[in-house]
Amino acid sequence: MGNERLRAFLAIGLPEEIRERIRTVQQELRRSLGDVKWVRPEGIHLTLKFFGSIGMDEVERIVPVVAGLAGHTAPMGLVLEKAGGFPDLRRARVLWIGLGGEIERLAALQRDIEAGLEGIGFPREERSFTPHLTLGRARESRSGIAGAREAVIRLEGHVEGSFTAGGLALYKSDLRPDGAVYTKLRYFSFDA
Repeated sequence: MGNERLRAFLAIGLPEEIRERIRTVQQELRRSLGDVKWVRPEGIHLTLKFFGSIGMDEVERIVPVVAGLAGHTAPMGLVLEKAGGFPDLRRARVLWIGLGGEIERLAALQRDIEAGLEGIGFPREERSFTPHLTLGRARESRSGIAGAREAVIRLEGHVEGSFTAGGLALYKSDLRPDGAVYTKLRYFSFDA
């Protein structure tokens, strides 16, 4: 394994019933939106930290930091709130579902993860943390998704579902022609 490099990220996985809700939302949006590359529901996670390409030695440094933080975190209730887009719905290049519920606790955990990992040499994410689940991306990166605003407005009140996050995982991502494949490397239970 020695110098093997892997694309890695920390994320909270989703229960199957939430993936089903996401599948339904994507089907609704597909009816009116064209040029979108949809994320497979089984590949959707709540990402807390993306590392990019790292070595196995770096994985071994990450594990104790994240294990310590997770061990002092209680499970948290999260809620699917509404659909939206980045950078905004008029020029959306990414469609997402935003999360509610115990978001302050989630944001505090994410900040603690950033601080703890910065202490062992991982740069802090520049963008502010917006808890979301990515549904799809514009196929053409220069232009936004035509009709995104109208499609999302029609969804108002139809995005629903809640779940308890009981931990997070370190995943590796293998990019393949038919989409990324994610493998869980370590799981960190919320034990407080």
